[in-house]
Amino acid sequence: MATGFRVTLLETGTPIPGPDRFGPSTLIEAGDHTVLIDAGRGATMRLFQLGIPIGRIDALLLTHFHSDHTVGIPDLWLTGWLSSHFGNRQRPFNVVGPVGTKTLVHHLEAAYAHDIQIRVEDEKLTRDHAAITVEEFTEDGIVYQAGDLRVTAFTVDHGDAIKPAYGYSIEHQGRVAVISGDTRYNANVLRFGQDADLLVHEVAMARPELLGEAHIQRIVSHHTSPQDAGRIFARAKPKLAAFTHLVMLASETVTAPTVDDLIAATRETYTGPLVVGEDLMSFEIGETVTMRRICEADLASLRLAGATIPNSAR
Repeated sequence: MATGFRVTLLETGTPIPGPDRFGPSTLIEAGDHTVLIDAGRGATMRLFQLGIPIGRIDALLLTHFHSDHTVGIPDLWLTGWLSSHFGNRQRPFNVVGPVGTKTLVHHLEAAYAHDIQIRVEDEKLTRDHAAITVEEFTEDGIVYQAGDLRVTAFTVDHGDAIKPAYGYSIEHQGRVAVISGDTRYNANVLRFGQDADLLVHEVAMARPELLGEAHIQRIVSHHTSPQDAGRIFARAKPKLAAFTHLVMLASETVTAPTVDDLIAATRETYTGPLVVGEDLMSFEIGETVTMRRICEADLASLRLAGATIPNSAR
């Protein structure tokens, strides 16, 4: 029986359709349980790169309903249903999220009803395994529990019109990882992130010459600046702080801030352990938190071998 606790930043991006940062989506592996938080563009491809069968996902938890966090749901659901080795789900697809999740799922089921009918008749797939079970929650509290894994949802502030919006605290055998969700500086993130083993936080940044543009102001005002994220980290004191969902804004004439720019801005308010997340970066959580990167050479060799990436490489 597996006993480890691993958080993998499957995808760390935004609606920008760039090939280096898909997303956003975060993979939680805790003992025998595998949970995904959000399903951004390319989640299935990142799982495939890791050698994790899409049908193995026990539950998908949603933070909110922005398209960049949900556009990968049909792919995760239906590709995971296929009978090939990368899918082969033998149970309904399980989705947990705030009020509105049932409506989202209902319309997806209607949109893909014809595809499901065709595959049931032609490929003899089991219709029950294409079903979706939905659990909605209306308030903060425990929203998913399996064995030693417990997931608590907490309200965050992604803007006055963007409600509901949640973050998650994930507990396994006394260890805690916190995912901020999309939010401005928020007391709940600080509360749940206090002394966490890992605190994963979103961030947004733009060069000064862009900040006068109205649409840039709107985007920045719905997210957390590096300085404010640093204030959260400094007060929460996690063993390791990490950035994900990097909203690094640019225009046709102004380049996006660099990772070095992001680190420098965060260091104005925080001097502790900090990692800027990358797609497929993972964190092994135990007495210490160990960060691992997976390079393209690792992925290429494992694809040729048809193997799952071992823990030592992840």
